[in-house]
Amino acid sequence: MTDPTYEFTRAITRRPAPSVIDGLRAEDIGTPDLARMQKAHDHYVATLKSTGAEVIELPPLDAYPDALFVEDTALCLPRGAVLMRPGAPSRMGEVAEMAPTLRACYAELREITGPGHIEGGDILVTGREILVGRSDRTDAAGVAELAGIVADWGHTLREVFTPPGVLHFKTDCSLLDGETILATQRLDASGCFEGYRVINTAPGEEAAANTIRFNNLVLMPAGFPRTAETLDKAEFEVVEIDNSECAKLDGGMSCLSLRF
Repeated sequence: MTDPTYEFTRAITRRPAPSVIDGLRAEDIGTPDLARMQKAHDHYVATLKSTGAEVIELPPLDAYPDALFVEDTALCLPRGAVLMRPGAPSRMGEVAEMAPTLRACYAELREITGPGHIEGGDILVTGREILVGRSDRTDAAGVAELAGIVADWGHTLREVFTPPGVLHFKTDCSLLDGETILATQRLDASGCFEGYRVINTAPGEEAAANTIRFNNLVLMPAGFPRTAETLDKAEFEVVEIDNSECAKLDGGMSCLSLRF
């Protein structure tokens, strides 16, 4: 019996385009280095493939600087996929670019039609429910529309709230297994993970919270040794990926793939 929250046979990624230097960012901490970003992206894809999964690698989209962050375009579930409606106007067109690939992978493809907005970076699927964080990119109407769709597939959705100043809900948390969540202390303190086993990122290492559990591996951004040690002691197999360039665009491990 597999656990669809972290055991996957396929993933979708997209190579970064030269236009990535114009990607959205909450704070300007430097221009991404495309060559270094591509090297890290190659490591990321190779790590996914090392688990035996098929990785669909899509070509860069120069018209959409943020298109490598494919997670925001869709939610992939066992019975179907849902196309999102991004809250950033410049990213709206990315969804139509992703749709044909998902249509080839799924028998049922639904979509958020609006007027609300929702992005995949605000959605955490656990073993018991789907948590959706309201944020600057995800509003109440978007959450409500998604709730109606996933209910048809037998899922329960619970709305929670992303801390002020944090781009996406999953900026501050990730799933380690069906019942274990890695989270920042500020998000954990909100009480949204009551009933789960929670592992906190080390103080000052909040950016380590955006990891992904992919089959037997946990992919986490490099440079957060105390959090990596905590995960190692909890008997997770950690692979550290250079996230220095994606971080300049508020991106992380989960943003870079759709997993199903």
